[in-house]
Amino acid sequence: MNTSHHRHSTSSPPVPGESKQNPTTAWNCYLRELSKQRKFMEALTVYRHMLRSSFFPNTFTFPVLLKSCALLSLPFTGSQLHSHILKTGSQPDPYTHSSLINMYSKTSLPCLARKVFDESPVNLTISYNAMISGYTNNMMIVEAIKLFRRMLCENRFFVNSVTMLGLVSGILVPEKLRLGFCLHGCCFKFGFENDLSVGNSFLTMYVKCGEVEYGRKVFDEILVKDLITWNAMISGYAQNGHARRVLEIYREMRKVGGVNPDPVTLLGVLCSCANLGAQGIGREVEKEIDRFGFRSNSFLMNALINMYARCGNLVRAREVFDCMDERSKSVVSWTAIIGGYGIHGEGETAVELFDVMVRSGVKPDRTVFVSVLSACSHAGLTEKGLEYFDEMERKYGLQPGPEHYSCLVDLLGRSGRLKEAMDLIDLMKVKPDGPVWGALLGACKIHRNVELAEVAFQHVIELEPTNIGYYVLLSNLYSDTKNLEGVLKVRVMMRDRNLRKDPGCSYVEYKGKMHLFYSGDTSHPQSKEIYRMLNELENLVKDIHGKDHKCQGKSEEPLIGAGVHSEKLAIAFALLNTKPGTDITVMKNLRVCVDCHVFFKLVSKIVDRQFIVRDATRFHRFKNGVCSCKDYW
Repeated sequence: MNTSHHRHSTSSPPVPGESKQNPTTAWNCYLRELSKQRKFMEALTVYRHMLRSSFFPNTFTFPVLLKSCALLSLPFTGSQLHSHILKTGSQPDPYTHSSLINMYSKTSLPCLARKVFDESPVNLTISYNAMISGYTNNMMIVEAIKLFRRMLCENRFFVNSVTMLGLVSGILVPEKLRLGFCLHGCCFKFGFENDLSVGNSFLTMYVKCGEVEYGRKVFDEILVKDLITWNAMISGYAQNGHARRVLEIYREMRKVGGVNPDPVTLLGVLCSCANLGAQGIGREVEKEIDRFGFRSNSFLMNALINMYARCGNLVRAREVFDCMDERSKSVVSWTAIIGGYGIHGEGETAVELFDVMVRSGVKPDRTVFVSVLSACSHAGLTEKGLEYFDEMERKYGLQPGPEHYSCLVDLLGRSGRLKEAMDLIDLMKVKPDGPVWGALLGACKIHRNVELAEVAFQHVIELEPTNIGYYVLLSNLYSDTKNLEGVLKVRVMMRDRNLRKDPGCSYVEYKGKMHLFYSGDTSHPQSKEIYRMLNELENLVKDIHGKDHKCQGKSEEPLIGAGVHSEKLAIAFALLNTKPGTDITVMKNLRVCVDCHVFFKLVSKIVDRQFIVRDATRFHRFKNGVCSCKDYW
């Protein structure tokens, strides 16, 4: 067996003559110990020593070695071991047989695995399970199901939980979910409904296929939950955009006790904190990271940087970044902090960090270029952005994709260079997608260019006909230019296509709880006080700055809900419940409107508070009547 090119230094193999055990047994014990320590290459080297020492392997030797080949992905070495097995002159035992099937499957050779399976005179449940798992691992779920049916038809094989686990692991996409439902039915038929591993596998299947509520039903039916159960539900909610429910599940997990979080748990929670702006809960997670000694986990540190940046605390994000060991700062770490400065409108700092990253020897990738180009766009650094875009291919050999062109169109469009943006789209090396045309449409909205906006709109709805945001952009442009016919036309299109605008909603964190407000919301327990506060603010704005400020309460009547944007309600709630001088952070799902933007600038000066508002694209910091975006958003 040719493993000399993989030779590693190993401790001396056992000397069989000095052992009271059978010599081959001593070698086997040593091989098993190496396998337990995950020293798989050393196990193969020791086997080579065993053969040179004229000791012969037996049926207990090969499963360990085949496992090593499978995990190291060494099909050639595995096939050499297969030859050795055949040379012994005996039929492989069930464990060796299933190990052979597993080895060929895990080295992406399912056809050879099936050949081993078919050539065996007797296949037991363990062999069927290995072959079924082999098929699902190679994305051959149909073949796995056919073998499962054959197993059932022969009526002499015992279907166990391993069989079910092998099948369920192959249901990864919604298109296969009907099959998953059938397997779930089989689970009850065979009496596995109380098996924790099977329950976890079905929970994982449902959330990966986007059926989170089915997953939650499975979750609730599992009486004794382990870490895998909690992680599956947390990850499922996080990946399907249910950030609030992630935090609820995490709170429940910590309350129940008995199971400590691992990096996977905390990663899902941090991502949800970032989406919601739940900095208080994010701080609790950071304490857990320190408590369990996960500070060296670079994935968690990168998520922590992203969480603080997206929660409005750029200072703490930078502290976490600066405290990371330089060797553990990957391009992902740099992307997180550069992107953080970008969404806060601090493009100059983002650019400086990008240059520092390059000088430190970290090679930029396509993702970090998206972050730095976006940062240039938000800060109005047009020439710098164009320079970086040029360097992508010329200096770093990275072919720009649609996402980079989208940033560049946005960069040019925001600065008023609409013709150049259109020319860029015409010269793109890749086909323009929805976000590219959407960036042009957004720029046309800013600069009120109706003619070019209509061109961009026709392209974008061909690519993304159900994206409501583009219809709203064009409608708002028509409204800004007093084109009522255009507004009506867009509304008719939306009605004909059964499209509805997403309701505006805003989150504000108070005492570890996320308070959610919708536009015109009156459901909050403090609703009366909130509207009273909002009316007082509106009146103060009118008294101090005159009647020419266009508030949403355009009449002299008090605000009563309808038409009041969610971010105003969130700000009023926070003013009612927080101490004077405390910064107020609000997260909004849509782009902040001009009226609210003006209102927050004025109110920040009146009440002497800083309002930090994150909308769909960036952060706005309102203080002393000025916004950090300098009205460039």
